[in-house]
Amino acid sequence: MKLQMTFARYTERTAFERPLTSGVAYAVRVLHSEREQFEKHQGWTIKRMDTLEKNPVHKDDYNPDLFEPSPIQEEYAPVIFAQDIISHVISIDLLSGKEDRENVLRARKSGKGVLTAPFPLLKTNRLGVILTFAVYKRDLPSNATPNERIQATNGYLGGVFDVESLVEKLLQQLASKQKILVNVLDTTNQSYPVSMYGSNASDDGLELVSHLNFGDPFRKHEMRCRFKQKPPWPWLAITTSIGILVIALLVGHIFHATVNRIAKVEDDCHKMMELKKQAEAADVAKSQFLATVSHEIRTPMNGVLGMLHMLMDTDLDVTQLDYVRTAQASGKALVALINEVLDQAKIESGKLELEEVQFDLRAVLDDVLSLFSGKAQDKGVELAVFISDRVPEMLIGDPGRFRQIITNLMGNSIKFTEKGHIHVTVHLVEEVIDSIEVETEFSSNNTLSGFPVADRRQSWKGFRTFSQEGSIHPFSDSINIIVSVEDTGEGIPIEAQSRVFTPFMQVGPSISRTHGGTGIGLSISKCLVNLMKGEIGFVSIPKIGSTFTFTAVFTSGSSSSKEYKSQQINNQTNSVSSEFRGKRALVVDPRSVRAKVSRYHIQRLGIHVEVVSDWKQGLSSISRGSSAFNMVLIEQEVWDQDLNGSAHFIDNLEKIAITTPKVFLLSNSISSSRANTTTSGVCNLTVIPKPLRASMLAASLQRAMGDGNKGNPRNGEVPSLSLRNLLLGRKILIVDDNNVNLKVAAGALRKYGADVVSASRGMEAIELLTPPHRFDACFMDIQMPEMDGFEATRRIRDSEQNINDRIHFGELSVETYNNISNWHVPILAMTADVIQATHEACLRCGMDGYVSKPFEAEQLYREVSRFFH
Repeated sequence: MKLQMTFARYTERTAFERPLTSGVAYAVRVLHSEREQFEKHQGWTIKRMDTLEKNPVHKDDYNPDLFEPSPIQEEYAPVIFAQDIISHVISIDLLSGKEDRENVLRARKSGKGVLTAPFPLLKTNRLGVILTFAVYKRDLPSNATPNERIQATNGYLGGVFDVESLVEKLLQQLASKQKILVNVLDTTNQSYPVSMYGSNASDDGLELVSHLNFGDPFRKHEMRCRFKQKPPWPWLAITTSIGILVIALLVGHIFHATVNRIAKVEDDCHKMMELKKQAEAADVAKSQFLATVSHEIRTPMNGVLGMLHMLMDTDLDVTQLDYVRTAQASGKALVALINEVLDQAKIESGKLELEEVQFDLRAVLDDVLSLFSGKAQDKGVELAVFISDRVPEMLIGDPGRFRQIITNLMGNSIKFTEKGHIHVTVHLVEEVIDSIEVETEFSSNNTLSGFPVADRRQSWKGFRTFSQEGSIHPFSDSINIIVSVEDTGEGIPIEAQSRVFTPFMQVGPSISRTHGGTGIGLSISKCLVNLMKGEIGFVSIPKIGSTFTFTAVFTSGSSSSKEYKSQQINNQTNSVSSEFRGKRALVVDPRSVRAKVSRYHIQRLGIHVEVVSDWKQGLSSISRGSSAFNMVLIEQEVWDQDLNGSAHFIDNLEKIAITTPKVFLLSNSISSSRANTTTSGVCNLTVIPKPLRASMLAASLQRAMGDGNKGNPRNGEVPSLSLRNLLLGRKILIVDDNNVNLKVAAGALRKYGADVVSASRGMEAIELLTPPHRFDACFMDIQMPEMDGFEATRRIRDSEQNINDRIHFGELSVETYNNISNWHVPILAMTADVIQATHEACLRCGMDGYVSKPFEAEQLYREVSRFFH
């Protein structure tokens, strides 16, 4: 389709060089053995032309879709490219028409231009002719045989001439008051000449006959000119005759020039096909280059980051620990840069594809919050996420790419925000559309931190979703979500706002020097949003802040009957929520937006939440409540603004409450230490640091309410004291030719208590994993000398299958093989290649999973633990 558009644009722009042609088209040579594949690739059926020859149609009746398929024959010549004005001939087989077939066969045998007899043109029914040239795959010598020309034929290029308009363009009234009648005839058959232009009515008077050369020596043409009125005076007749002769010569010259131009188009078309092949080869080479470079960089980076992680587990003083953390952060920044450049290259080559897995959207957002919580606390910026209850628990889509979009947007907000807040909201699109009319008055002060913000509704401008033409539910089970990332940062300068989605473009040189970055994060995000069938936009006010909004289409994870593999991210929430179910909590916060965020996270644990705006309302709710509150959560700002009121509230709380609830302080930034100092001696107050997320909140509540062993201070991770019990008794084989990578992986797994065995060659892995053996899992590097990981895995699977079959048929005793009748050791690929093709190759050869370098201990544990029950 793209090539057809290119051909149409080229021929349209060069039409002035072919003033006599009504159109140019290209037909390709297709053998019968290639027909099925050709039609599948083109998306249409090759259609026959002789149907049209037998039943001529007029413009209003013309419909190429009604043409019959071309009959079975040895080869075909379907038109694949055509100038726009004759694009209706695409898919028509020239070899199925009698006249065109003879024309095409003569053209390729002779290597010269061949002209058809006059025939009615499609759609117009005006007389026309086609000049056809054969296009060869390679340059042929002038003495090439007809058979050599046939074998070398790639296709056929034709120029269409509308005879009537051609003659009318060239012949005008002569410099005389006498009117001249012109007839153009095809005299190939002298007995039956075919009139191509003019009237056949005879008229007495002087007539001049001139022969015309249309470029095909096989066909003969002549032009007859005569005066419509009485013959002119002899001197005028002589002058007129000379004029007609000049016109005849001019016609021949222009036809000769047109033939040359068509030959030029033939060469250009041939070059275009060659350039397409070169571009495809260059694209493959670029992908291979990027994969190789990525692998060569990631492999040593895995060693660097892994060793730094292991170094952090040793006894270091404060200065040494700071140095190690700085080095580790720099290494991770380099890996992030590599990922961005690879993603940009994939997008440019059109090879970026999305996964379809079941995932928990709330868990993904919790993970992203954990990623930025440290930076937000250091800056004193409030960071929060709110997800509407109407958004389903499970969705089907690509959680990794969705997380990448959120991470890019939040990363920019953290980078450019020094005070105030960053607030992420997720709703269903129909929720937002329903609330547009309700939100008639936008209050900039009713925000998470009280700082004014850029109105998110302005970022929807241009979204098809919010127009009347937009479709909210293109599919019955589709889930359309809208995500906004709102910040109170420095904003984007007006002059730079038009280029924020342009790859590698910085907002300005001063920003670039202050904050750094590649400038491709937003560009990649926009492409990912488009792949998710969504839209992205933003509104930004300098010195106020920016709000980025995007939509995405997912599938409901609960309503789909199709089985999808599940992405397990932060599953701890479900396990701890049951112990809090039925408990009651009181939140004291005068700011409604912030209170809404607190309610969302607390309710995720199954806790019933009531919100009040001040101390007085809080005491009133506790005193009149029919059932006791188990916990009171007070916003830091409320506590700091009225210390006397705080003390009064705590004193009365113990008097009026049926059972004294636990009191928690919701604290933003590192002011937690100040809060502890302020409240010491007042009561047993527990500080819960923000940003709130389910696992962190659950851990804090568990510790404070007497179940500290279950507390988990890190999101999605397990307490460090129990790490060594997780893989205790598990024997794991690591295969890698790089000694540093072996040490890193072995150290990471031993941290969890695993018994680790290392191997550096594929053959060694095959020997160790030949049943019977005691290994529970294997991490296999892909690129190794002598035998790569793919081949080693295939041989291991063949060996396992052979033994399983022999046990099944009784040839081997199951007791000899540790009473295991079905051998299949989990093998996970461990490589620095991150392209989709590598992932697919791993699955094809029998691997069970994929770990990309550089990896961390938690990543290895998470992948391998899926196979242990």
